[in-house]
Amino acid sequence: MIPLVDIFCSIDDFCKHFEECGGKNFIENPRRKRNRVYRMSLSEIMTIEVMFHFSHYRTFKDFYVNNILKNYREEFPQAVSYTRFLELKGSAFMPLVVFLLILGGEETGIYFADSTKLFVCDNLRIRRNKVFKNIAKRGKTSTGWFFGFKLHLVFNNKGEFMRFALTPGNVDDRTPIASMMKKLKGFLFADRGYISKKLSQILDSQEVELVTKVRRNMKPKPLSPLKSYLLSKRNMIETIIDQLKNMLHIQHTRHRSVMNFQINVLGGLLAYIFKPRKVSVPFHFFNRHHNLLTSS
Repeated sequence: MIPLVDIFCSIDDFCKHFEECGGKNFIENPRRKRNRVYRMSLSEIMTIEVMFHFSHYRTFKDFYVNNILKNYREEFPQAVSYTRFLELKGSAFMPLVVFLLILGGEETGIYFADSTKLFVCDNLRIRRNKVFKNIAKRGKTSTGWFFGFKLHLVFNNKGEFMRFALTPGNVDDRTPIASMMKKLKGFLFADRGYISKKLSQILDSQEVELVTKVRRNMKPKPLSPLKSYLLSKRNMIETIIDQLKNMLHIQHTRHRSVMNFQINVLGGLLAYIFKPRKVSVPFHFFNRHHNLLTSS
């Protein structure tokens, strides 16, 4: 069941404050000829975008035409046509970004980082792709080459969203981590792809300790029992990424504009935040062994 009322109330409260305070400081869209109020409110547009990621529909068109316009007429009496809604989605981009950052999780001092590929077309169709030409890039992961983007994520030990970055597919996983971890202090657990002396030094200056496993050609690094335990639980973020892709549909190859691609990712991340149950590492373990982590 979609927690529609809870989602709409949270978004509507944010939109009222956003339009009163933040909206006045934005530069007006030069393509907008008339400053006429939209038929659908900003909170309705954002709510529908988040609802799609909770649904079983794989395409937004089917979801909007066959579900919103038929089954949710009472909830959205001012719903516009599908074509018009696509035009209105662009107005929700900046509010979605701000709202996503506001809903960041608790600063627990224990964080997990990872990245995942978001391919935008099959490798055989790269040369024919016009939507993401000169924007998406070819990248390589452990599963092979792809054409698209990378989504970099940081979560705390409670499975709560903390930071994100969206980069072209050829960007190294270590590049955005330092900026993502600004104002966050504690321990960052990641895989071997984040091993870097320079990155470790930068994070140390930000009071963040990077903890990873070592490569085969490296000397073993002694870790406290609690750090070893937390490092073994790093697959928590891989489970979250799997949910984002397979349950919340943040990845597909049917995008017809760069803006809609970005909004789809933002909507999926917000849908994850509204999920009532999240993957997490048991917190009582830290209360019992907190001295082991801080003393090493």
